[in-house]
Amino acid sequence: MVALRSYDIWLLLKRLDGWLKRFPHWRNPGGTMPILPDVITHRLRVLFCGSAAGTKSALLGAYFAGPGNRFWPTLHEIGLTPRILRPIEFRCSLIYGLGLTDLAKNTFGPDSSLGANAYDSTRLRGTVEEFFPSVLAFNGKAPARAFLEHPVRYGLQAEQINDTNIFVLPSTSGAARRYWDSQPWHALSRFVGC
Repeated sequence: MVALRSYDIWLLLKRLDGWLKRFPHWRNPGGTMPILPDVITHRLRVLFCGSAAGTKSALLGAYFAGPGNRFWPTLHEIGLTPRILRPIEFRCSLIYGLGLTDLAKNTFGPDSSLGANAYDSTRLRGTVEEFFPSVLAFNGKAPARAFLEHPVRYGLQAEQINDTNIFVLPSTSGAARRYWDSQPWHALSRFVGC
C-alpha cells in the first residue's frame, strides 16, 4: 500500500480538477445523476444549501470536505452539533435536525466554474415545499442570489417559502476565507433556539 502525503493528495486533486475542466461532459454525462445525495427529512430545523459540491467533496462523496472548509467546525461552534462531525459523517446531520443539499446537484467545482444553467431553483423550491424545514440556510451569497434572483445581505431574508424562513450565511469554503464572518452563523443559531 502506498502512503500519500497531503501534498500528493492536493496535487492529485488539482490535476483531476484541471482534467475535468478540459472534458466537462465527463463530469456527469447527461447531467442526470446528483453528485451528492440530498440529506433531508420532514420538519428539519435547518436545511443548508450550498452552490455545488466542491471538487474534493465530489471525489470523496461527502459534503463540505474541501481543505479549509469551516462548515463542520462552525456547526459545532454555534451549538447546532455537540461535536465536530467529519465530512464522511454528513448523513449524521439528520440526528441534529440539519439537512444538506446544493442548488446545482448535477455538477461540481468552484462557483466560478458553474454555468448559469447549473442551478435548479425549481427543484430546491419543490424540496422545501415537500419537506418544510423551519429554515433554508444558504451557505454563501452565490446560491442565495441565484435562487432569490436579487442581491442579498447576510442574515434573515424578507422572503419565505410558505412557513420556511430563509437565511444567507457567509460561505464556509476555504476559497472564501477573506469574507468569513461567524456572526450571521451565530444569528442563525439563536434564531433556531440554540
